Amino acid sequence: MANSKSHKAHQPSQSGAHYDIMVGLSAVIVTVSKETPCVLVVRQNQEPESCDSAALPSGTFEPALHPTLETGLRAWVQAQTYLELGYVEQLYTFGDRGREEPDPGSAGASGQAHSLSIGYLALTRDAPKLRAPDNIWRSWYHYLPWEDWRESPPRMIAENIEPALKRWADAAPDAAVKRTRRERARSCFGFGHLAWDEEKVLERYELLFEAGLVAEAHRGQTDPAHSAALLGTPAMSFDHRRILATGMGRLRGKLKYRPVVFELMPPAFTLLHLQRTVEAISGVRLHKQNFRRLVEKEGLVEGTGKLTTKTGGRPAEQFRFRREVMSERPAPGLRVPPVTRR
Repeated sequence: MANSKSHKAHQPSQSGAHYDIMVGLSAVIVTVSKETPCVLVVRQNQEPESCDSAALPSGTFEPALHPTLETGLRAWVQAQTYLELGYVEQLYTFGDRGREEPDPGSAGASGQAHSLSIGYLALTRDAPKLRAPDNIWRSWYHYLPWEDWRESPPRMIAENIEPALKRWADAAPDAAVKRTRRERARSCFGFGHLAWDEEKVLERYELLFEAGLVAEAHRGQTDPAHSAALLGTPAMSFDHRRILATGMGRLRGKLKYRPVVFELMPPAFTLLHLQRTVEAISGVRLHKQNFRRLVEKEGLVEGTGKLTTKTGGRPAEQFRFRREVMSERPAPGLRVPPVTRR
């Protein structure tokens, strides 16, 4: 597959040196299957659990071939996965130095190169059968397990993350930095009596990266002492776990003010199916009656007049998305209530 390295553009710096600017395109393609939010990844070797074995579908932006960034992304995704993308939105442009894996052959004559990676979020209904042999649907909680609070706060937060972040804060060079690190940890992970904010996915990953608790923070280092501090979660190639965290946080936030969840739903569905899909994305459980009152209040769905017996219990009414709601109010969505550690 093509990696996230990309089209080169020579840019002079103030010192007169030239940098190779490389632009890559990556897609966070999301579906929800059997109450599991899945992301499409491309395996790069035969060992599914090996470090850096998975990458997001990605490729190079080629201006001669791609009239726009989005058409370039769609072309690469179709070539690598055989999927035709529907809903797509741009997430963010990542340009921090040192966050991409170095490509020894990428630097120009000056020996200096810089990578830009543009991430996109794409949504698809169901989990289409994959025709490419190196493609796989993988739960996004496989890569970010501390984000799934549906049953209870993940044990790894109390057992591993909280003590590790405390040690990191205590190792700060001065009292001000120590205080800042502690406040960031409390805010991101809801330590103490703070509520868990499901939208802070990227902030949590960035904090773990800065504290050296994820494998991506130690790329290129051979010191075995670093391995003891790692959480043991699977890494992804290049900067792709960071892009995945951005996509997860964006989708969780957008649930609250746009009816984007219906891009993941079939034309007809039960209210329980809708609730389980929202829970899968947000990572928290919702009160059944409160959720149904919220859906009714927002006017997001309407009954089809049909029943389904595929629920495993009593026949349930089927609903469909009311597209008219888009013109009735500026920000129709489903707000997830805050949760605290139990």
